[in-house]
Amino acid sequence: MAAAAALSVPVVKWGSFLPKKQQNSAFRCTALPSCAINASSMEETSPEESLLKRRPILFGVGALVTSLFPASSVFAKEGLENYQAFVDLQDGYTYYHPDDWVDFDFRGHDSAFKDRYLPLQNVRVSFIPTDKKDLHELGPMDEVIYNLVKHKFAAPTQRPTIFDMQERTVDGRNYYTFEYDLTSKNFSRTAFATIAIGNGRYYTLIVGANERRWKKVRNQLKVVADSFKVLEI
Repeated sequence: MAAAAALSVPVVKWGSFLPKKQQNSAFRCTALPSCAINASSMEETSPEESLLKRRPILFGVGALVTSLFPASSVFAKEGLENYQAFVDLQDGYTYYHPDDWVDFDFRGHDSAFKDRYLPLQNVRVSFIPTDKKDLHELGPMDEVIYNLVKHKFAAPTQRPTIFDMQERTVDGRNYYTFEYDLTSKNFSRTAFATIAIGNGRYYTLIVGANERRWKKVRNQLKVVADSFKVLEI
């Protein structure tokens, strides 16, 4: 699915279909300008919002390049030396993942990487066609995320809980990143998701782990969620 390119750290992975002449332009696309980010800590003001819980926001602005965000608590603690960038020019997106993760096939997803020893610790990206141009056309952020988690992510036997919601704007494009938990009788999984609209597509990145490991890996996986960026195609 992806092959590592011989570049200085952080290493960039390219989709196997990418021609060589496109590699340099794709690498430049991963560098982000400064971002504007808004965080929403939800209060339970209606029955629909009863699954929302407030968790203190521990992170600063998400980005791809450490030097652009020296004050970010995520990058100050995690850095990017332990991450690799995956770039898909054909489908128009890029993100970072831990450098010891391996790619794998995840049904219904365009790309996916997992921890080689803990496969439930993984990231995947999917997209569907849309005639919308921006996330704001879908409605208020809290309603969009509530409906997505409650009606798309959660199975009938799972109890969803939404924590923090954040909005960031990069190159005029809006992104929502949120943390949520899906709990069933015998298992609980916690994840970050980032959604965005561009190129006539509705993109979704999900990166998560077993709830029991969440405290240990939360910062690491937040970097992945914040790194997602749509590229023009």
